[in-house]
Amino acid sequence: MLQNNYFNDVSDLRLHFDHIINWKEIVDSYEGGFTDAAKYKAGDERFAAAPSSHEEALEYYKTLLDSVGEFAGKEIAPYVAELDKVGVKFENGKVTFPEKLLEIVRKARDAGLQPTGFSRKYGGLGVPWTVRAFFSEILYRVDASVCISIGCVNLAEIVEKNGSEELKDEWLPRLAAGEFACAMGLTEPDHGSDLPGLRTKATHKEGNTYLLNGTKRFITQGCGTGEIPAILLLLARTGNPGSGARGLSFFLVQSKDVQVAGIEKKMGLHCSPTCEIVLENTPGILIGEEGHGLIKHTMGMLNGARMGISQQGVGIAQAALAETKKYTSERIQFGKPIGTIPAVRKILRRMERETMAMRCLMLEGARAMDLYYFRGDHLKEKGATERDLKSDVVLKYWEKLAGILTPISKFYCSESCVKIAGDAVQLHGGAGFTEDYDVSRIYRDSRITTIYDGTSQIQVNASIGGIVTGMSGHGFLREYIDSEWSHFPTEETKVLSDVWDGFQEAVAMYKDLATSEEREEAADEIVWGSARLLSGLLFYRSTLRIPEELRADRLSYVDEYNLDSLGYMEGLKAKLKVKVSARQAV
Repeated sequence: MLQNNYFNDVSDLRLHFDHIINWKEIVDSYEGGFTDAAKYKAGDERFAAAPSSHEEALEYYKTLLDSVGEFAGKEIAPYVAELDKVGVKFENGKVTFPEKLLEIVRKARDAGLQPTGFSRKYGGLGVPWTVRAFFSEILYRVDASVCISIGCVNLAEIVEKNGSEELKDEWLPRLAAGEFACAMGLTEPDHGSDLPGLRTKATHKEGNTYLLNGTKRFITQGCGTGEIPAILLLLARTGNPGSGARGLSFFLVQSKDVQVAGIEKKMGLHCSPTCEIVLENTPGILIGEEGHGLIKHTMGMLNGARMGISQQGVGIAQAALAETKKYTSERIQFGKPIGTIPAVRKILRRMERETMAMRCLMLEGARAMDLYYFRGDHLKEKGATERDLKSDVVLKYWEKLAGILTPISKFYCSESCVKIAGDAVQLHGGAGFTEDYDVSRIYRDSRITTIYDGTSQIQVNASIGGIVTGMSGHGFLREYIDSEWSHFPTEETKVLSDVWDGFQEAVAMYKDLATSEEREEAADEIVWGSARLLSGLLFYRSTLRIPEELRADRLSYVDEYNLDSLGYMEGLKAKLKVKVSARQAV
C-alpha cells in the first residue's frame, strides 16, 4: 500500500465531508447548544477541547480525521502485509501478538485516537456518529484487524449509556485513557443468534457483584491486547433456566479473572484474536438493571453495532477499489494497461459506483443515529423523563429511521463489500489468488462482515417488517422517501423514479405471496431492493450538494447505478410474478 493520508486521498470521502454532509444539523444535535464549551468556561478542564461554534466543531472534526488519515497511511499501511502473515498465536494458555501491532496500538493511544465512542466528560474525543463513520472507514480501509485492536475500547460506550454514575466514574476514564481493551461477550458454543437461550449463569454475591459460570465463544479481543488487559461486557442469566430474554443481565468482567481456553484459526482478521472464554466463579459487576441485559441494554446498542460493520464494509470495499485501480493502471498486457481494456474498465467502474453508493447509505444511517441518539441525552440533562422522551416527535422520527436504515445498511454494505473484494481478486487475475498482493488479505477479511454482529439473514429479519409496513399508504418508509423526493428536480430523476415504481410493485407482489415460508424465501431480495432504492436516492441527493463543475461526472455514476437497480427490480418482479401466478393457478 502507498503511504498516503487515507482521509485526503479518496476524493469521494472528501466530497462528503466538504459538501454533502449537513454539518449544521449534526453539530447542533451533538453539541446541544455547545453546553460542553460552557462547562469549560465555568472551569471544568475535562471539556477543554469542546468547540464553542459550528466553525470550531467542523475544524476539530477535520483535524481529527486528517490525523487518523495520516496515521493510517504512515503508521499502519506499511506493516499490514507482514502483520497478516505473522498473526496472533496461542501458546501455554496465553495469546501473543506481533510486537509491531502492539506498537501501533500504543502510538494510537498516545496520539489520542482511540476513544471515539466516549463523551468528553470521561476523556473521550467527543464526536458524533457521522464523524465516527469517517474515522472507522479510514481505519477499516487500511486494515480491519488493526482497526479492531485500536477501536475495540469503544464497545464500553454501553457502560456510559446504561451504567450507574459510580460505575462510569470508576471505569470510563481508564478505558478512554487506553488502560484496557474491551470485548463483548454474547455468543456461547451452542447459542449465537439465539441469545435468549444463553446459559452462562450469574449468581448474586453482594451489592452489585455476582459470580459468573459458563463459556463464551467467538469473543473478539477477549484476552486484551498484549500487556493491555480487557474489560469484558458479558450477558449472563440471572433468572431461572427457562426465563428467556427477560432472565439475562449485563456484567462487567476483567480479563484477569477469566481463562482463555483458546483462539480460533480464522480465514481472515489474523491479528485480531477470537477467543473462547471460560468463567469459573468469575466476579462480575452488574451494568444497569437486572433482567434488562438483552431486552434493553443489548438491543439498545444494536444500531451502533450495525453501523460499525457498515463502516467496515465501506472501508474494505474502498481498499479493494484502491488496490485494483493501482494494479490495473500498472499491469501491461497487449501493449497497454489492462485498466483501459473495456471488459476490465466496466468492472472497475461498477466497483467505484457501488462503493460510492454504499458510502451514501452508510452515512445516512450515521446521520439518523446522530439526530436521535444525542437529542435524548440533551433532553435528559434538561430534566426530561422517560415519558417525555417517548412523546418527543423529533426523537421518535429519527430513532425510527435509524431502526430501519441500520439493518439495511449492515446487510447491504457487508454483502456488497464481499462482491467488490471478489471483483478485486478477479481483476488481479492469477496474481490475485496469491498472497503477493493485498487483495488476498482484503478478500479474506471481507468475508466475516456478513456474519458477525448479526448475519445477513438476521439483518433481513430485522428489517423486512419495517420495510413492508413502512411501504403502506401512510407508512414511515414511504413518508421518508416522499420527503426526500420533494426536493428533487423531476427532469433528472426518470431512472430513479422507475426504480421507485418497480420497488413499490415488488413489495405489493411480496405481500400477495400465500405463505409465510414463501415470504421468508423472498425477504432478502426485498431488503436488497430497498437498499438499492435508498442508496440510489441518497446517491442522487448527493449530486445536489456539490459544486456544479463536479455534477455531470457524478450524475453519470448515479444513472449507471440506478439503471443496474432498475434491472434488479425487473428481475425481482418477474420472480415474484411466477410465485404469485403458481398460487393462483392452484
